[in-house]
Amino acid sequence: MVQISSLKQRFIQQFGGDGSGISVFQAPGRVNLIGEHTDYNGGAVFPAALTFGTTLLIAPRDDDKLGFASTNFPQSKVVSADVSFEEDDWTNYPKGIVWELAQQGIGLSQGYNFLYHGEIPNGSGLSSSASVEVVTAFALLTLEGQPTDTVQIARWSQHAENEFVGVKCGIMDQFAVANGRKDHAILLDCDTLKYTLVPFRSGEYKIVIGNTNKRRGLVDSKYNERRSECDQAVSDLQTVFPELTLLGQLTPSQFNVNDHLIKNDTVRRRARHVIEEIDRVQQSMVVLSKDDLAAFGVLMNASHDSLRDLYEVTGNELDAMVAAARKVPGVLGSRMTGAGFGGCTVSLVHQDAVERFISEVGSEYESETGLKADFYVCDIGDGVREITGEA
Repeated sequence: MVQISSLKQRFIQQFGGDGSGISVFQAPGRVNLIGEHTDYNGGAVFPAALTFGTTLLIAPRDDDKLGFASTNFPQSKVVSADVSFEEDDWTNYPKGIVWELAQQGIGLSQGYNFLYHGEIPNGSGLSSSASVEVVTAFALLTLEGQPTDTVQIARWSQHAENEFVGVKCGIMDQFAVANGRKDHAILLDCDTLKYTLVPFRSGEYKIVIGNTNKRRGLVDSKYNERRSECDQAVSDLQTVFPELTLLGQLTPSQFNVNDHLIKNDTVRRRARHVIEEIDRVQQSMVVLSKDDLAAFGVLMNASHDSLRDLYEVTGNELDAMVAAARKVPGVLGSRMTGAGFGGCTVSLVHQDAVERFISEVGSEYESETGLKADFYVCDIGDGVREITGEA
C-alpha cells in the first residue's frame, strides 16, 4: 500500500519546501482479461484497471521549469517547459504529455515538480507507461483548471506515446487506465472508442498475474507479421465481401462458410483466431452479466489455446506457466495477456488456493524454463483520480 506521507517526505527531500501545495494523483495499471490481437482487426478488447499503479505527487515551482523525479529510477531532471525528446529516458513519457497538451493549445501557466512512485514492474505488460502518461495528463489538466475528460485524456496520451516517444501503441492501455471502474471490466471497441462497463463480481476469486520475466524480443517483428497475415485474409475474402476492410466485420458463420477462400493455411488459422476471439469477448460480457465466473474461465482457456495453436504468439514460457496454472485446484481459467512471446499470464484463482498457486506454479515454471516468475494478486480498481487523503 502506498504511504502518501512517506512520499511527501521524499518529495521534500528531492525538491525542497515544506510540503505545502503538494497534490496527489493515482492511475492504475491494467490487464486485458480476454480479447488478444483483436484491436487492430476491428474487434473489441476486454481490459480492466488494477488496484495498483502509479502515484504522482506534484506541486508548483517558482519558475517555469519542470522537475522530474521517480522512486523507481535514479535519474532526475529539470527541463524547460518547451520539452524535447531525449533517447532512453523515462521522463520522455511525462514530457510527451506536456508536449501533447501544448499541441492541443493548453500551455502551462507555471512550472511544476513531479515525483512518480510506480508499483507496476517495468516491461511486465501491465501498462506502466500508460499509467504515467494518464496520471500526468489528469494532474496537469486539474491544476490548470482545464476539463478532465478521461476519454480525451486517453486519446492525447496515446498520441503523445505515438508521436513524441515514438512507440506505435494502440489506445487500449491508456483507455483502461483512464476509464477503469472498480469491479468492472471494459468492453471497448478500439476503433470507435464506444465502451461498456461490464460488472466483474469476482467474489471469492482473485485475479493473479504471473510475470514470466521472459524478455519479449520477438514482439515487434511478429506483430507486424501477424498484421500482414490478417490483411491478406481480408484481401482473399473480398472476392465475396468487397466492402470488407477488417476481419472483425465478419460474423463467425460468415467466416466459416467462406474460409476456403483464404488459400494459405497459416493465414486461414490467423483469421480463425481473430474471428473466434472477438466472439469470445462478446460471450464474456454475457456470462459475466450472469456472474458465471466458471464459464468465463472456460473462455479464458480457449483464448490461450487459440493464441498458442492458431495465432502462434505464446512461446514456451507462457505455455509452461499456463499449463502449470491449470493443474492447481481452484483455478477457473488461465491465459496469456498482452502481445505474447513473454510478458504475463492472467489467471482466475479461488482465494483459498492463491498461496498454493504461487508456490506450485512458480516451482514448476522455474523447473521448466530456468526462469523465476513473479506473481501479483489483484482486484479490479478505479481509473485515474485525485487522492485527497492518505492512501
